Amino acid sequence: MSKSQLERPLDSATFVRIRKWYLLALAGIAITIIIAQILIQLHLNSQLDDSRVINVAGRQRAYSQKLTKEALLLKDAYEIDNPDLIVSELQRTLEVWKTSHRGLIEGNRSMNLPLEDDPEILKLFSKLEPHHTAMVKAVESILGSIPKKDDTMAQGNLDSNIAILLKNERPFLNLMDTIVNEYDKRSKEQLQNLKQKEYLLLAFSLLILILEILFIFRPLSIQIRKTITNLMQSQHESDINSKKIKTLLSEKEKSLKELQELNFVIDNAALFASAKKDGSVVFISKKFVNLLGIKQEQLNKPLSELLTADEGQQQYLKEILKSNRKNNIRKEEIQIKTNTGDRIWLDISIIPMHQASKQQSILILCSDITERKQNLLKVEQLTQQNFEERMQQKKMQASQIVEGQEEERKRISKDIHDGIGQMLTALKFNIESIDIENKEKTIEKIAYLKDLTSDLIKGVRTATFNLTPPELSDHGIFPAIHKMTVELSKLTGKTILFENKAEKNIRFDSLAETNIYRVTQEAVNNAIKYAKASYILVTINFNNDILSIVIDDDGKGFDPTILTQVPKNSSEGGMGLFFMKERIDYINGRIFINSELGKGTRITINYKTDKTDE
Repeated sequence: MSKSQLERPLDSATFVRIRKWYLLALAGIAITIIIAQILIQLHLNSQLDDSRVINVAGRQRAYSQKLTKEALLLKDAYEIDNPDLIVSELQRTLEVWKTSHRGLIEGNRSMNLPLEDDPEILKLFSKLEPHHTAMVKAVESILGSIPKKDDTMAQGNLDSNIAILLKNERPFLNLMDTIVNEYDKRSKEQLQNLKQKEYLLLAFSLLILILEILFIFRPLSIQIRKTITNLMQSQHESDINSKKIKTLLSEKEKSLKELQELNFVIDNAALFASAKKDGSVVFISKKFVNLLGIKQEQLNKPLSELLTADEGQQQYLKEILKSNRKNNIRKEEIQIKTNTGDRIWLDISIIPMHQASKQQSILILCSDITERKQNLLKVEQLTQQNFEERMQQKKMQASQIVEGQEEERKRISKDIHDGIGQMLTALKFNIESIDIENKEKTIEKIAYLKDLTSDLIKGVRTATFNLTPPELSDHGIFPAIHKMTVELSKLTGKTILFENKAEKNIRFDSLAETNIYRVTQEAVNNAIKYAKASYILVTINFNNDILSIVIDDDGKGFDPTILTQVPKNSSEGGMGLFFMKERIDYINGRIFINSELGKGTRITINYKTDKTDE
């Protein structure tokens, strides 16, 4: 919840919107209740009308029977004491019967009968109409000629009309039964429609209640819960802030005391001073006064004159103080001459003050850096001395490299002289001593010459291989080291294995390949010659642009402390390790040598490549 939402009152836009939907929902429920009541009232009125119609229609059946019965009573009218009563009753019955019949069809307000508009019922009334008309005419004819004693003609008219009544009574009753059934059926249909409407209105009311629960009561409860949560959180934060304020007040009081103590300490321990725009002193700490050797009567002098007794420096400081009118903080390291004649170094920070009022004053913070300057001077002297020693060491290393190269040349010369030279001399003498006539001796010498030639070829191959293997320039470092391990294993009889973990053969800068090959060759030769190793494993890997070569042996190892010493000549040993480091440093590589007496040696060569090497 955003801050603006938290700041709104509880009857803000959210609750106004919820109240609007709530009122709409209540209005919907009220409307459905009103509509239901209207429908019920209309149906009740319709039911009253239908009840009245059914009642009148049922009465018509009774009145039709009553007419017939009263007409039959008139047959014996001459025997009745008061026939006029029967006649008047018959007239009244006929009048009610006729009025009710017309009211059922055309409606009658006095009888509360509505106008009939149902085509089925009107159709039945049309079928009923001839029988009703015949019966009415017959009754009216009977009433027009009441039979008297010995009046045969009136008696015959009565009999014929009664016969008409009896003839039409049964069809009339049957059709009226059908009409009454139709009225009842229509009433039931209206009741069923009312039920369906009531169900629809009930479903609509339930839907409104469900929507109120989902979109009004539920969001409102969530909103209230969030509001209460926020209020509780605000109360909690208010309590925390109150505690913080109390803590700050206590810390403020403590800080005021500390400031008072700090002012005392600064005045007696810090080097600072403040001056007005014209250079006059506003305040200067006691420690500064003591350091500069200023007397009390001299404090009315400008600050530039108090800082140094040298006139040139006074003019320089005066210009600095005047020109520093901007917001920038200026720092200076300057050697000054105190009033006591001592020369000290000060690190001065000049800070402009009171910029708003344009009444600028200067705050000067100083540090006594005399000791640091003296230490820097000593460091420079030591650095110069160290540089000279390093140069001397480089010269010594250069002479050792030259000496090593000479030793290598002597070794190659000795190998050629003692090996290849002697074999060539022996080959010459044996060829010259061949006597063709002595076939047996000749065959022996030729066999010897073959072996000697093979040894000679092997010696030449070994010498050339030790100088520069052709695989290095033709195929790269991986095949060259592989060939070296195979050849050395054959020549020495040692178990020298090669494991290539790189995914493909990669070429590097020729200078890097040569130096890496020589260092690896030197490591393997050292393991054979000095470590007396019987098992040597050379592993090559290339990952993340780093070439890594690891040479492991099971030799006798050596004391790692000799790695920190630079041998003065080859007779002291360790020149091989020294040259290995020099070669790797030359190509910006790294070499790690781990060894322990009696537990073998591991030499790791790492060379970081770039895209131009590949």
